[in-house]
Amino acid sequence: MGGKIDHSINRGNAPYTFRLSGENYHCLGSLLPLEGCKARFSQLYIYDTNNEVSNRQGVFGDNKSMDDELEIYIINYLKTMLDSNNHLVQDYRMVRDCFEENPQLDLKLRIIGTRQHDARQYNLPSISEVAALIVGDIGDAVDNRDIIVTKQSGSLKRISELHPSYTPLQYPLFHPFGEDGYQVNILHKHVSSSSIAARKKVTIREFFAYHIQDRPNRFSTMLNGRRLFQQILVDKYTMIEAQRLHFIRGKQHELRCDTYESLRGMQSVGNTDVLSAGQRVILPSSFTGGARYMMQNYLDAMCLCRWFGYPDFFITITCNPNWPEVKRFLKDTTLKSEDRPDILCRLFKVKLDALIKLVNDRSIFGKVQAGNFL
Repeated sequence: MGGKIDHSINRGNAPYTFRLSGENYHCLGSLLPLEGCKARFSQLYIYDTNNEVSNRQGVFGDNKSMDDELEIYIINYLKTMLDSNNHLVQDYRMVRDCFEENPQLDLKLRIIGTRQHDARQYNLPSISEVAALIVGDIGDAVDNRDIIVTKQSGSLKRISELHPSYTPLQYPLFHPFGEDGYQVNILHKHVSSSSIAARKKVTIREFFAYHIQDRPNRFSTMLNGRRLFQQILVDKYTMIEAQRLHFIRGKQHELRCDTYESLRGMQSVGNTDVLSAGQRVILPSSFTGGARYMMQNYLDAMCLCRWFGYPDFFITITCNPNWPEVKRFLKDTTLKSEDRPDILCRLFKVKLDALIKLVNDRSIFGKVQAGNFL
């Protein structure tokens, strides 16, 4: 993750909070580290695998709070599990075998971005369908959605969050089999590519919302991920926001009419460099959190005050993590309320709707003449 993670917020006895600021982007390194540098992330699957356990143990620093034998046992167990079941890990192991046979080989790993099977079917992809090894020049066999991992480079390469292998690459413990994440060609149920339905494909928000549901008689590793579950929720939310902004950027001609007034204004002041004008992206009021969204809600509230007078009540509702409903939904006693922010959000929404219904329908404060519920 390329966003700025704020670690200063988790000081004291307050519940853990994962906070991300700035633009969140996703990067991928090379297959091998530079000379004199330690292996990191996916490079640990390839480089110096004879000492892989100690290398992975060294990633956590000099923290001795956990017993060394237990830590080595956990690392060995996860390593064996991923080597046996995860297709992406097996791809990196193939790269390791190739470098062991010929260390001077100019090898690249191509992680294929287009799947041939129906994305609605929960089928594990085969190794040949997920990745391919390329020796020498890439050529014309690469699609624009593919991820190309070079042999050795000192920089990170930005990858698209729409790639089906992004989520299993970033969170391998949540995807132990290397199953695909979101991809753009997932059709809705009972909808074919030739259908005339207005919305044929599943959005990224619908896909993530489906996967964070708590289902009976089924254990979800993601929902029990605690702090990592908070991170993946924030990561997925930023991915949804990025796609919304990308959609708005591509629909600017429908949101406003482009004129040449700004160019004429630049010319009138003597600036003839058109390239310095740039292109503004206008966020509509439907984009939650935008400037026009906030201004529209403010103007709506001021309009109500102008017509009906000043408000009699300004009600604020907060969430209590010790609500009995929260304790009831937390079936596993080892989990805390902050470990399941999805349950807190749903219960808060239920109680907020109940409060609004009490105020409106039952008139607990008297008959409501006007209100602006945010």
